Amino acid sequence: MKILSKDKVERVLDKLAESAEVFVPLSRANSSGFYSWKTRNPEKEQLMLETLNVYLSPKNVGFPQTEKMYSIIQSGTEAQIKETFEDSSPRIIFGLRACDARAIRCLDDVFLTRGYEDSFYKARRDNMVLIGQACYEPGPNCFCQAMGVDPLEPEVDIVIRDCGDKGYIWETKTPKGEELTTSISNLLEEKELKAPEAKAFQTQVDYEGVAEKLKGMFEHPIWEDLSSNCQNCGICTYVCPSCHCFDIQVKSWGEEGYRFRCWDSCMYGEYTAEAGGGNPRPTTKERFRNRFLHKLEFFSERYGYPLCTGCGRCIVACPTGINIVNIINEVKEASVDV
Repeated sequence: MKILSKDKVERVLDKLAESAEVFVPLSRANSSGFYSWKTRNPEKEQLMLETLNVYLSPKNVGFPQTEKMYSIIQSGTEAQIKETFEDSSPRIIFGLRACDARAIRCLDDVFLTRGYEDSFYKARRDNMVLIGQACYEPGPNCFCQAMGVDPLEPEVDIVIRDCGDKGYIWETKTPKGEELTTSISNLLEEKELKAPEAKAFQTQVDYEGVAEKLKGMFEHPIWEDLSSNCQNCGICTYVCPSCHCFDIQVKSWGEEGYRFRCWDSCMYGEYTAEAGGGNPRPTTKERFRNRFLHKLEFFSERYGYPLCTGCGRCIVACPTGINIVNIINEVKEASVDV
């Protein structure tokens, strides 16, 4: 089997960065996330491959927080597209966990299937290679397995398995992975290692039957109680690796301008505000209900699996302690009139 020695990781990243933008988990300022290896300041920022999950997911690699879409020239009531900004430059995400890999699958389904392809997302995704890291010791807020994710087999092109001081087992899973592996073959060793034993999840939750039960709970009084502490700050949607709401805006000067899109949040009142003054989700309760129905029911009905990937980031980030695991448990225990 192929092995990547830990003292060669940076050399591998340098080599990969010669032909692609490589995104790795890094500490940065008072946070952490997936940032370009080329932008790393080695004196202030640490590579965080051994950290279970960094604060910010790699969602922005394929779906940037803000992206210019196209420039326009306007003459009277007529508008002409001048240039379209689809970025197909090669990208590599190195070290993402199974929960984040599943989230990218969610984005793939949203932006690339059911008869519609988002050309901006597709341009990035077609030229992206995923190098995932297997998880053998779940953290205190991890529950990916309960949401149908296998922490030992992330849905990626290459899987690395941390064997401590002995290095990483390097497994190729796809033709993309084979091609990349060939490009760094001189930095990999051939020897046999045994993967570590997987440890049990500390957080236990049973999602079985939740999507089906929620179909009859739209008007259930549970939402009033569960949403009572929500501040509609939207931080849960921004740290979530699979949330994908966005807004499209225009910047113009004279006859020229451009359109851009940026992340939005279903937790904001403006998100569903209508031009005539109405709003189908006027209060916290409706917005809160929509978010969790989307995560646990609506997405599952459409694509066959939940939108929540069990990464636990929203649990850590919520300033008022709202916990999706507790919400699943409350739904399981709630009485529903038949």
